[in-house]
Order: sequence, then C-alpha cells, then structure tokens
Amino acid sequence: MTQVIDARFREGGKEYSFNPGELTVEPGQGVIVSTPKGPEYAVCTKGNHLVDEATLLSPLRPVLRLAGEEDKPPEEPDRPRERPEGKPAAFRPAPPRPLTEAERKRQKEAMAVCREKIAQQGLEMSLVRAEPSPDGGKIVFYFTAENRVDFRALVKDLASTLHCRIELRQIGVRDETKMLGGIGICGQPYCCCRFLDKFQPVSIKMAKTQNLSLNPTKISGACGRLMCCLKYEQGAYEDAVKRCPKKESFVETPDGAGNVTDVNLLREKVKVRIEGGDEQPKTYYNQEVRVIRPGKGKRPEDYVLPPKEELEKLRYIPPESQRRQADPSRGSLAEKLEELLATEAQRGAEHAARTRSHSRRSGGQGGKGGQAKAKAQPAKPQGGQNHAGNSAHHRRRRPHPPKET
Repeated sequence: MTQVIDARFREGGKEYSFNPGELTVEPGQGVIVSTPKGPEYAVCTKGNHLVDEATLLSPLRPVLRLAGEEDKPPEEPDRPRERPEGKPAAFRPAPPRPLTEAERKRQKEAMAVCREKIAQQGLEMSLVRAEPSPDGGKIVFYFTAENRVDFRALVKDLASTLHCRIELRQIGVRDETKMLGGIGICGQPYCCCRFLDKFQPVSIKMAKTQNLSLNPTKISGACGRLMCCLKYEQGAYEDAVKRCPKKESFVETPDGAGNVTDVNLLREKVKVRIEGGDEQPKTYYNQEVRVIRPGKGKRPEDYVLPPKEELEKLRYIPPESQRRQADPSRGSLAEKLEELLATEAQRGAEHAARTRSHSRRSGGQGGKGGQAKAKAQPAKPQGGQNHAGNSAHHRRRRPHPPKET
C-alpha cells in the first residue's frame, strides 16, 4: 500500500495522484506539485489515503510543498471564490489557473502566430487553446480536426518563430467544449466543466428507454454529441422497466383483462384498454396489474377470466401523500389556489354591492336637488304666448302691409 493524495489543476479537470511524502494535506488545500511542465499549483481533492500499488499506472510525482499565499494564482474578478453568507462550507475545486500578465500576453501572441501559420499551410484544423508553461520554455497547442493532420512542418515553423518547445495535441469536440465552457439548456454551467472527470459513453438507446424525443437538436449538447445527463437517470429507468409491464402486454386489472396501451415509467402507471369495455383506456398503478402474456401478445386461447372478487383484490389504495401528488385537486397548491379564487370572488361581490348601493343613494339626492332648483326658478311662459308676444312686438316696430283681397 502506498500513501497518496489526489489533486486537480482546474475545476472539472482530471484528478491526479501525487506522493505527499511526509506532508499531511487536507482537501481543498493548495499544493505545489512536480509536473513535466515544471512546478504547478494544484488543489487537493482527497487527502492522505492508502491505495494499492498495482492500481498506479506510472511512478508518482512528488508534492514539493504546501502552497502559501504568494503561490496562489490571482483571483479572477468575475468569478470570486468567497463563500456566500448563509451557505454551508463545502469544497469547491479551483477554476482554471488564471494566467499572469506575461503569460496572458505570450498566450495571445502564440495564438495569433499559430492561426497565421495554419492559414499559410492550409491545414484543416481548428485551434482551441494555447497553454504556455510558467517558465516560458514550452507551449502546448490544442486543436480539433475531423481527420488526422500532419503538423510536422507547423511545429518547425512555430518553434523557429516562438523560440521554445512546441507541442500540438488533437482533442475531440467534447474536450473542446470542456475547455471553452458555457451554459447548458438547463441554465447551469456544463457538467464537463464542473465535476465530470471522465466522459461516460452515451447511446441513443438511453433516449429511447427514457421516452425522449429522438430529435438530435433536443438531446444533443453544445459539443454536438448526446447530452451527458442522459446517463444520470438511466439506472432508475432501467430499474423501472423491470417492474413495469411492456407495451401491448395482456394483463389483468381490477376491472377485467385487457392490453397495455401506454406505460409511464416515472409514475409507474400503465393504461389498459379493457376487453368489452369502453374504448377509452383506464389508468392503473403498476401494483394493480398482473401480466398474463408479456410483450405483443393476444389473449391466450385457454385463458379464463377470474371472478370479479379475485380481481378486486388487485385494487391498490396508495397512501395519502401519494394520492396528493397524483391528484392535483387534493394538493396544497390547488387548495391555496381555490381559496384565493374564492376570496377574489367574495371581494368582487362586495364591491358590486357597494357600487349598487352608492348608485341608489346618488340617484335619490340628484332628484331632490332637481326639484328644489325647479321651484326656485320662475315659470317660463308657454311656447304659444311667447310666440304671440314676439309677433306683436314685431308688428309694432315694422307693420306688415295689408293683404289684398
């Protein structure tokens, strides 16, 4: 048995084992380890523990010393590592090592030179990242390509231009996404950037088992491959498939025998079309179904339907908590919604009653005021008298000539 520690260089990166020697390292503590690039800063993910020497593939590199405040890389302004108040203290791996100003300048220069050389030589490759070593004696370029690329001439040009050791590594599209990072459709950073150390194989069979849409745009990630999260729930779906009957199976239910038309693996419910019953299938719990012939099978020729009393024993009464989840009308949210609607309806009725009462009071006061105003004003002469007086006034001022007879 050999004592080792596990550490990683960047968040979501692969874990490597190192020989701590006589040091005692705690998880989350920074260490300076020996690497082919030279001394590097890493964060311990698992403290001192014993492992079998047969599981170690290569000689362990040593832990040089514990990291101090002067060894820690500069904090990124847009990604603070301080723990928010009220949150439990938990280990979080450090993000990719921020580069110093000199390393950042050298990285930018190396990327520009490499892209220029690739365009001059007409190589079908896409440059992803350049990682200069801390001492500046080596630069590692990561690129993606559909086919194998002969980059020997490119390495010579880059070495003569940048005056350092050059290493080119071809990576896949999933590794490219892990390096670049981003936000997934779930609203969270990519799993490969956060905690996935190794990529697990994902097949289209998992999407079929989980009854997902086979549209590639809906089940593929940013890398163009099937989403890694399909692997997370595959075990639960496979276990549910073993317990639930298959589609088109001939089964017995509390209401009779029939064929399964649909299976809901998450709720573990099935829809069965009863023989001689309504055309609308009925929904049953998995415990209420007894399989007579699995798969796409018809009714057995020698099958005899059991008595109704025996079939009624298959009836399953779920507990109260499960009934609340299955029946939204009995849930607490639905009850609160009904209570809110009833309150709003009562307020509306009270408002309407107050409006009608106010209208009646306003109408009565207006009638009395109108009568009082009518009594205060003098009576106007009738239309005929007023017309006659006006006619006489006009005759006095300008008499009309007599009419001829």
